[in-house]
Amino acid sequence: MSTVPSPRSAELAPHARAAADQAVTYARGADAPNTRRAYAVDWRDWSTWCDNAGVVALPAAPEAVGAYLASMARTHALATLRRRLAAISRAHRQAGQHLATSHPAIRDTLRGIAREHGVPQRRAAAIGTAEIRRLVATCTDGLTGTRDRALLLLGFAGALRRSELVAVEREHLTFTPEGLRVRVPRSKGDPEGQGQELGIARGQHRATCPVRAMEAWLEVSGCQFGPVFRAIDRWGGIESCALHPGAVRRILLRRAEEAGIEGTALEPIAPHGLRAGFVTQAYQAGLRDEEIMEHSRHRDLKTMRRYVRRAKLMQESPTKRLGL
Repeated sequence: MSTVPSPRSAELAPHARAAADQAVTYARGADAPNTRRAYAVDWRDWSTWCDNAGVVALPAAPEAVGAYLASMARTHALATLRRRLAAISRAHRQAGQHLATSHPAIRDTLRGIAREHGVPQRRAAAIGTAEIRRLVATCTDGLTGTRDRALLLLGFAGALRRSELVAVEREHLTFTPEGLRVRVPRSKGDPEGQGQELGIARGQHRATCPVRAMEAWLEVSGCQFGPVFRAIDRWGGIESCALHPGAVRRILLRRAEEAGIEGTALEPIAPHGLRAGFVTQAYQAGLRDEEIMEHSRHRDLKTMRRYVRRAKLMQESPTKRLGL
């Protein structure tokens, strides 16, 4: 993928050349690693398509971009097409080129694809308190079960993304008589790394208390510093590095299968369901929007309210008043 252009080194003094190189490094780090990886894949796909089609990838003609999007209309989700377009547009900006994404050849093509092939966006099934009880009931008292119980309960109670879960380190945790303070040093909604501290209260039931679960895992794992959630090898040894974010999904799917919890084609079981479940459960418990957003670290009310609308479908359904 195209990179941020830097001034020609021959035109700069040595100290300025070093600063220019550092500026390029900072600019490349403006996006999260997952975003950079996705954009890199998107750019390679676009470049390959252009090579096969005999057109220039950069600067690109709007008509070529429209044809590229049309070529994927039957095989790729609309969200994927929009991300591909965003990657192409970003590469043009980084190279000092302009791509008019509002050009009819691009805009109208996307609109036509949406009308012809658009399907509802998949969203993770909300995992609420009832499902959490079933999930943690599958966790035995061994190393793996103790870890998985702490992982699931902290993910739900903290409304944590899976990247945030695996990034939790022992230094981020402070236990108090009332519960647990968790420092989230960086998140999707906090790219500048300002950090935020969450309060996790002790639960009413020992089996589902996130604080007790964390205390139990730290005790059996012997974790005194570094990553809290780590892989366990086949011999029962605890590795030193943090779990990969993909491991959170595998753990959740395995526990869901054991608990008999199934998703649907449009609402599959996924780690984001822990976060969605927190928002849904908090709304049903009567918490205000600002209280939920402060804990879940949502920056956009509209995004957070998507979960609330799903909760309202049954809780405030007009059909309750029809006397059926």
